[in-house]
Amino acid sequence: MPITLTVFAASPDEGRGLARDMGVRWALEEAGLAYDVRTLSFAAMKQPAHRARQPFGQIPTYEEDGLILFESGAIILHIAQHHAGLLPDDPEGSARAIAWLFAALSTVEPPIIARSMAGFTIRDKPWYGEQIALLDDQLRVRLTDLSRQLGDAPWLEQAFSAGDLMMIVVLRRLAGTGLLEEHPNLAAYVARGEARPAFQRAFAAQHALFVASREAN
Repeated sequence: MPITLTVFAASPDEGRGLARDMGVRWALEEAGLAYDVRTLSFAAMKQPAHRARQPFGQIPTYEEDGLILFESGAIILHIAQHHAGLLPDDPEGSARAIAWLFAALSTVEPPIIARSMAGFTIRDKPWYGEQIALLDDQLRVRLTDLSRQLGDAPWLEQAFSAGDLMMIVVLRRLAGTGLLEEHPNLAAYVARGEARPAFQRAFAAQHALFVASREAN
């Protein structure tokens, strides 16, 4: 049975490659794995059929030979552990790459999401500017630490890994804020990830789905 991903029928990211299936698509492309997609509307995502795959009614889900997974980080880790190309061969290197995957989701992403959500939830409040400044300062702490760790290296460890993939997916959410550009090595790091052929293929596939949905409507 082919791998099947459940994705947005009409992604709210407007084709920018920010929907949660982007990282999974990228991982599959890096591993050289073909996959099919099952598109869902927002209403269908909340129905029992999908909740049987994803208890929280979100995307993506991953199905392969009877295995059903949810949460993009868990799916990427599964792909990396079962297919070559996303984890180092040595156990210690592999463990460190996995640590970076968790760091992307648990340490770096939360302040990015908090800042992003503020733009939707409190933009009309008189204290919006003060709150954004506070969120930016908190985020700068994380970015400074990450920048220091990366230094002049191309990747977080010896070679590109699932940890880099997840970190770059997370950092891409800062596009347009100017915060990433405060650390030229991080901006270059993201650009290197986006230049990888596997990323380009994944982005094109996700973007094509968005374009088709827009044209259909």
